[in-house]
Amino acid sequence: MMIRIHRWILTLLLEMAVLATPGLAFQNVPVSIVGSSCRSHHPLQRSSGICSSLYAAQQQEQSKSTEGTTTSGSTDSPTDSSNGQEEGEEADVKNLRVPQVHLPPRLAPGVAWQHHHRATVQLVRDHTSGINKQQQPTPQLEVSAEATDEEADAQGNPVGRFLSNIGRSSPLVSASPEWKRLQQHAKYIQSTHLRDLLQDTERCQEMYATHDGVYLDYSRQRADLETMRLLFELAEKQNLKQQIEAMFDGEKINFTEERAVLHTALRADRSKIGTVMVDGVDAVQEVHEVLDQIQEFTQGVRSGAIRGYTGKRLRNIVSVGIGGSYLGPEFLHEVLKTEPEGSNAALGYSLRFLANVDPVDVERTCADLDPEETMIVIVSKTFTTAETMLNARTMRQWLWDFMGNDKEVVRKHFVACASVSATDKVRDFGIDTENRFFRFWDWVGGRYSVCSAAGAVPLSLLYGFDLFEKFLQGARSMDEHFRSAPMEKNIPILMGLLGVWNMSFLGYNTRTTLPYAEALLKLPAHIQQLDMESNGKSMTKFGIPVDYPVGEIDFGEPGTNGQHSFYQLLHMGQTVACDFIGFVQSQQDLCLDDEKLSSHDELMANFFAQPDALATGKTAEQVRSEGVKDELIPHKVFEGNRPSISFLLPKLTAYATGQLLSMYEHRTATQGFIWDINSFDQWGVELGKKLAIDIRNKFLKARNEQKEERRAEEEDIVEADNPATERILNYYVKNSAEESGEARGFGRGSSGEATSSSRKSQREHVPPERNDLCGKNGKLSR
Repeated sequence: MMIRIHRWILTLLLEMAVLATPGLAFQNVPVSIVGSSCRSHHPLQRSSGICSSLYAAQQQEQSKSTEGTTTSGSTDSPTDSSNGQEEGEEADVKNLRVPQVHLPPRLAPGVAWQHHHRATVQLVRDHTSGINKQQQPTPQLEVSAEATDEEADAQGNPVGRFLSNIGRSSPLVSASPEWKRLQQHAKYIQSTHLRDLLQDTERCQEMYATHDGVYLDYSRQRADLETMRLLFELAEKQNLKQQIEAMFDGEKINFTEERAVLHTALRADRSKIGTVMVDGVDAVQEVHEVLDQIQEFTQGVRSGAIRGYTGKRLRNIVSVGIGGSYLGPEFLHEVLKTEPEGSNAALGYSLRFLANVDPVDVERTCADLDPEETMIVIVSKTFTTAETMLNARTMRQWLWDFMGNDKEVVRKHFVACASVSATDKVRDFGIDTENRFFRFWDWVGGRYSVCSAAGAVPLSLLYGFDLFEKFLQGARSMDEHFRSAPMEKNIPILMGLLGVWNMSFLGYNTRTTLPYAEALLKLPAHIQQLDMESNGKSMTKFGIPVDYPVGEIDFGEPGTNGQHSFYQLLHMGQTVACDFIGFVQSQQDLCLDDEKLSSHDELMANFFAQPDALATGKTAEQVRSEGVKDELIPHKVFEGNRPSISFLLPKLTAYATGQLLSMYEHRTATQGFIWDINSFDQWGVELGKKLAIDIRNKFLKARNEQKEERRAEEEDIVEADNPATERILNYYVKNSAEESGEARGFGRGSSGEATSSSRKSQREHVPPERNDLCGKNGKLSR
């Protein structure tokens, strides 16, 4: 009975919309009615009350129109049922006139309602004519001047507005036919084995892509050519290419913060000036103004034209920042450290990163530095990040301890990389905002900021601006490929689609990055932040919780170290999707006397072996043929069928590193676009920050009470929201009280004297012509 009433009410709403919103377009839509079609599983879908038959009808019409078929006819009336069941329950309605709105799937009951039609129409007409007869003024809703006739009608009519809002809402991608087809296809793929798929010559020849020296082989994915076709269809359905273009064009796709996403503008060529505007500002022009400023400043420091407070050359750089302000620049620093051009350019200089608020990190960073030769780079977009600003004040005090409390010390030894909106805070800190302030913008997220001043300033101080520019050029090359290449040959898109496939359809929720290059040892940590902070979400951009898996757990380690660490799990434990990264040439190759292969050849033998071992495994028959005892055979069988992709690049240079960075940034964006999530905000980090501030205030109160001895020693000092937190906080406060009272200032021991390790100076010398760390006649010299 309730279902019948429900259907009648919704029929009434639909008929009112038809009568009261004449501006809406109509079409004849053939609908096959299924009386039990109202079976929504999502709360929002249940509450909306319009059934899936309307959506299915519209999809059917669109499908027929694409095949060149036109449909016409008259409405058939349902026949009476002799057994007393509701009339029309099993009838087919050939044509139903409905508003031409995009209705989400599974949002409405069956439409066998013709027996209500005339009564409903008459009811609505009587109601509207009654209002007209009474001549009562009707309040008019304000309608936008820019609205179309259809939009105006919908805005002015409550029922029309209700249906119009439903039409504008977008369903979960998991409800789309493209997603459903992939789910069905995944069942087939689960029945296959990579051992067999790798024998398919046609498949293997198709499943690779190249661009500008980057070679991607994805033939060891648990996928076939049909999988890729279905993934491309899903990408088309999600308007992937259009979303990519919107990002490059500076549209505010980060809608929760109302910001553009333009890390690509950070490496755009100067010829692109005038092509990307954000709030009336030329983004590319702004970028190149800052790059020119960085180039001039860093060359001045490296040439000795810009010196410290006491007149000494500035040889040591300490970059103070956390998160993306640290992980990205450090990853690039580790690469350039052993890149031939970089290692020579850095002679006579040092670069260290101070990220952790732990005082041990401060001690390790500064222990053997001479403050008179040290430049401090503060990287914080807002200049309010708690950990960064505490470390910045610590470094300022460290310089003052040795050179005196003079504002010129800060002006000559500090530079800032921050947003323009933070200018006043930078100035209040004491930094010269005219010459030592390098801005970046709200449309640059921290984890995407390595190409901004956050990376450019410290790395150009150490390696020179020219080498950093080569890194930008590599990133630009991959940006252009991502934007213009067809999906079938687009490396970042292929990576992203395969990531969606593994996570959402095959259920592989963990992924590892395995660079077979020691210089990339910090790449996995950077990707970990890049991907997990971007796609670690549970809400779609429509405000609907996702009902499909998103956001992998990322980790990694350089090979072959990882092989002796966690590869046991990769081969015999849970399935983890793997990215292998290798290079044709090494940055620093070695070949010892009497060794037939170079060290790099030995490394790359492992690089090529591991993906095949993961894919094909080792059967019980193969183990038995090796003479293994029967009771041990199960322990030595490798299941295989574990997916991986392999990247091969010519050599790990600044240019290639830029390509890798861009490639992984765009993989992350692709997955977010497909999943309908915002990959460019990070609200998940805010709650912890807020609670930390609250606890800090509790500590301040507790320390004051300890000093004033206002509470008994055994009495709890800190109050918290729950007994567990209260207990552990009081344990900490009571047991740390004595040590807290003895805490010393940085750079000085308990006697107040400067620690000798902090006064070690580097000797003045002219940098050698080439990097020869092994001595004149060393065996490892090249």
